[in-house]
Amino acid sequence: MAEPPVDFHTSPDRYRHWKLALENGVAYLTMDVNEDGGLRPGYKLKLNSYDLGVDIELADAVQRLRFEHPEIGAVVIRSQRDRIFCSGANINMLGLSSHDHKVNFCKFTNETRLAIEDATEHSGQPYICSINGIAAGGGYELALACEHILLADDGSSAVSLPELPLLAVLPGTGGLTRLVDKRLVRRDHADFFCTTAEGVRGKRALDWRLVDALIPPSKLADETRRIAEEVANRSTRPKDETGIVLTQIERSIDGDTIRYSTLTVEIDRERRAARLRIMGPSSPPPADEEGIHAQGAGFWLLALARDLDDAMLHLRLNETEIGTWVLQSQGDAALVHAYDDLVAGAGTWLSHEIELYWKRTLKRLDVSSRSLIALVEPGSCFVGTLLELVLAADRSYMLNGTFEGSNLPAATIGLSLTNFGCYPMGNDLTRVRSRFLGVPGRIDELKEVLGEALDAEAADALGLVTFTPDDIDWEDEVRLAIEERAGFSPDGLIGMEASLRFAGPETMETKIFARLSAWQNWIFQRPNATGPEGALKLYGTGKQSKFDRKRA
Repeated sequence: MAEPPVDFHTSPDRYRHWKLALENGVAYLTMDVNEDGGLRPGYKLKLNSYDLGVDIELADAVQRLRFEHPEIGAVVIRSQRDRIFCSGANINMLGLSSHDHKVNFCKFTNETRLAIEDATEHSGQPYICSINGIAAGGGYELALACEHILLADDGSSAVSLPELPLLAVLPGTGGLTRLVDKRLVRRDHADFFCTTAEGVRGKRALDWRLVDALIPPSKLADETRRIAEEVANRSTRPKDETGIVLTQIERSIDGDTIRYSTLTVEIDRERRAARLRIMGPSSPPPADEEGIHAQGAGFWLLALARDLDDAMLHLRLNETEIGTWVLQSQGDAALVHAYDDLVAGAGTWLSHEIELYWKRTLKRLDVSSRSLIALVEPGSCFVGTLLELVLAADRSYMLNGTFEGSNLPAATIGLSLTNFGCYPMGNDLTRVRSRFLGVPGRIDELKEVLGEALDAEAADALGLVTFTPDDIDWEDEVRLAIEERAGFSPDGLIGMEASLRFAGPETMETKIFARLSAWQNWIFQRPNATGPEGALKLYGTGKQSKFDRKRA
């Protein structure tokens, strides 16, 4: 029997594993995992271990705090369990899960932690982790995503990354990278830390930069509160503003068609492709920031970001054989420009959060293990923010001219200021700069045509699209591109695409996702970890793993 699809829709009143409380400008996210609340049957979430369902709730809370609570200037992550913070990803769940589920789980978990770091850096909501016991594996990786790590100094509370000695795998959601790139832990210290199952506690944890403060257990709650309130008082968040409610996303699934208010997804199983058809705004934007606030989650630019984000997550987890996403749009380019201009010019906390949401959504597109093909056709509205989808694609096709028998004008694309800084990729460069590393003067050329409607010849001359076939060749070229992708090895495509998408400088973020795409894909399929006598399969049985000792 096929497993039910993973649903990413939730809200605080439906949380099973987290408790959210707000007090004096501080949000307290308390982890209290329901042992019987696993996303799939066959395992219990003991010792505050987690699966994808636990992380879906965390991701929802992180998102809501940014939009619904501008008064919150700090967030504390803590545990309800005595002497246990979090024991990490549930091992039995990993042992029972398919390979693609394990890797997608790791990817989503890390995207959630990047959202925590983004909220700390860009939204004035620093995260503080208060560890009252054991923080192991993914539990400590959650702490690593926070700005401040507080550890109970009781002789038993400890932090650890025990995946290697216990499971023959790696801290797959950024633990190794954050250890040395973010917290700047010495390499020799990190080597010892990652190869000892019991972890590190007390003064050594502090000296080695694994935590930021040691606090007696009797004072941990009060000190955490004091530190959090001090951080909140320094926050730039608008404490007197009112947030907007992130209402339930409207979505219907009818066979192979998924409909949202701003987007339709059509799945072609024969070609293993999904067409994501974006609908531009149907009316002009409101006049000012107050109008954005009044429309709330229904504001077109925000609604589209939420719909697109949900569609990508649904396809990634539930449609793993659909390997190509074809990006299309339909609408009035002038209206898209108007929405962009309003958000960019408002300069308020809400417009800032909408831009940050788009940045995260586009980053999720960048790291999705899918082939991305953009089609720019008559009637499309790939301008400004939506042009980022064309720039993110592995390949783009723009029709030169019009379709015979159609009354739609020739396709155009357009740049706006949003393309030059609002949406950096994981390499900290904009997509246009990443595209033209070999032609540095092109950025100045592009700025000279801001706001212009660029036809296929102009777009091709500027290097903004890949191919510009005419009406005669269009159907065959697009069809062959999609069918060719379906015939290649999915593994080979994942490796190629992940290697090509992030030109330029390496960052902590690109390192993490490169390793998720390569190391985790490889290690999760090796017999030493997942074979019949592998460590992941035998964990908890008392049996000793039999490793293939060859170094490859």
